Amino acid sequence: MTMSLHERAVVADTHNDLLMAVSARPPAQWAGFFRERWLPQLRAGGVNLQVLPVFIDDGYRPEGALRQTLRMIECAHVLAEGNPDHVAICLDAADIDRAIDAGKIALLIALESMPGLDASVELISTVHRLGVRVASIAHWGRTPLADGSGEDATGSGLTSHGVEALGEMERLGIVFDISHLGASGVAHVLELATKPVMATHSSARALRDHHRNLTDDQLRAVAANGGVVCVNFFAPFLTDRQEDVHLDRLLDHIEHVADVAGIDHVGLGPDFIREVMDDLTPPCCEGVNTRGVDPKSAIPGLEGPSGLPMVTEGLLARGLQEKDVIKIIGGNVHRFLGERLA
Repeated sequence: MTMSLHERAVVADTHNDLLMAVSARPPAQWAGFFRERWLPQLRAGGVNLQVLPVFIDDGYRPEGALRQTLRMIECAHVLAEGNPDHVAICLDAADIDRAIDAGKIALLIALESMPGLDASVELISTVHRLGVRVASIAHWGRTPLADGSGEDATGSGLTSHGVEALGEMERLGIVFDISHLGASGVAHVLELATKPVMATHSSARALRDHHRNLTDDQLRAVAANGGVVCVNFFAPFLTDRQEDVHLDRLLDHIEHVADVAGIDHVGLGPDFIREVMDDLTPPCCEGVNTRGVDPKSAIPGLEGPSGLPMVTEGLLARGLQEKDVIKIIGGNVHRFLGERLA
């Protein structure tokens, strides 16, 4: 029954850094490497809708950030063009539905912290033309647009350029992603936003007091805004105890977000760091920076997307109704993007 439910539901993953792994190869290998390495996992996990963030490693910042951003966007288009029977880059709600109805995986390009664009807000229109439909404006540290959650002590909201960026994203139809944004920045966005926002990969701070997670007040505020919070699977954001790195801890976070924000405002943003780091480990990709990330910081069985049916099974085992499980594993994100990208 679990697989039947998982198979008939729309399964959405709002954060998988696989573009980092694919783009680290020579361009001639992009489509083939994706087809051989990642497509089978996405299919095994039942993924129908995949957000592909463009994350730029520190080694490219600041001078090479824009070039690498463009390279990774091109990588997304190339891997889609090289696998037209399996995936499709989507620009709006109709594209998403057409892809899913055709049995393809709907791909959405996202920017994580807008590296390389910096204060040049006019370039947001440029990346929109290239297919970007989701974006955040900060990562761990400070950007010309806002402070990331690692700088929470500053108490800083959006800069004037950040406020301008929010307005431009709303004008163009780019979903604003609050994951990684500092607490004061989140409050500032929710004060100014005229359209619903998304947290693509954030867990519950009430269960794990980490600056990357959202407080209950923030969860309620996102729900009041009409947004969706997609729970991160990365173990250090779920617990600080190695013995608690298991599926039940993740399910605790999912249920907590659902209880606080409401069942219509929760989704999945796995952030499969271990799987991506495995693909970037030398000698395959010399010069790629994997420092500071423990590749073993993954829930057993959820190192990559093929394990996603475990989440469905776990939620059902906890007694959640099928209709609510369908919402959590992708229905809410599908609805949200359908409304925001209409």
